Amino acid sequence: MPALIFDCDGVLADTERHGHLPAFNASFAEFGLPVHWSEEDYAEKLLIGGGKERLTSLLTPDFVQAAHLPADPARQQETVATWHRRKTQIYTDLIAVGALPARPGIARIVAEAAAAGWMLAVASTSAEPSVRAVLTHAVGESLAAQFQVFAGDIVAAKKPAPDIYAYALEHLGVSTDEAIVIEDSNNGLRAARAAGLRTLVTVSSYTVDENFDGAALVVTSLGDPDGELATVLGSPAGVVPNGFVTLGDLSMLLRAPNQEEES
Repeated sequence: MPALIFDCDGVLADTERHGHLPAFNASFAEFGLPVHWSEEDYAEKLLIGGGKERLTSLLTPDFVQAAHLPADPARQQETVATWHRRKTQIYTDLIAVGALPARPGIARIVAEAAAAGWMLAVASTSAEPSVRAVLTHAVGESLAAQFQVFAGDIVAAKKPAPDIYAYALEHLGVSTDEAIVIEDSNNGLRAARAAGLRTLVTVSSYTVDENFDGAALVVTSLGDPDGELATVLGSPAGVVPNGFVTLGDLSMLLRAPNQEEES
């Protein structure tokens, strides 16, 4: 049985710009921290996998002093965890009020895959409550219940390390030739490819200019026949969707030679 594995942020919804960034900034304000990330600042932080890891990057000696944080590294990490829990709550509240609509084609392709008996999963470095909230909002409770979710600190090394995808493959019980990943970033692509997985990239607002060498297919979105259509930006595997990505397209990608195997 084939498996379809989604990243969360930027894939299920354009969560970074409209969800995570405002949630980080709102939490900074609540805790009285001397920081406010601009969109440009956050684009740089996205190169770091994981929300707690992005927060930890703030902990320069000057910031620690300005924010009156403890000098002990263990206590600093406890503080970071507190910030992150509050940020996650603010983020899930944004999802609950409909601030983060699903990206084109997500609900459609999930319904098609579920009807065809494909296994469904999400593999993300975001906190599990955030992932489940986005997933449920994007595809509905019934389809979301059919997903296995691998998220947060379930593995120690975050993307671009392949650990989360290796973990997903093991727990889904499938081989690299039975699973396809949908990602939106270079970090995610590198993680999936390092795990030996064929990868479809749907570029998001923060990742459109990134390097996607190694992807089997790169599109602007999955597209919908009655909505936003997908534009093909690159198709090394030779699969060219006609306006929107179908389950047939994904099956063709699974049958295409794995680029890693050819090298």
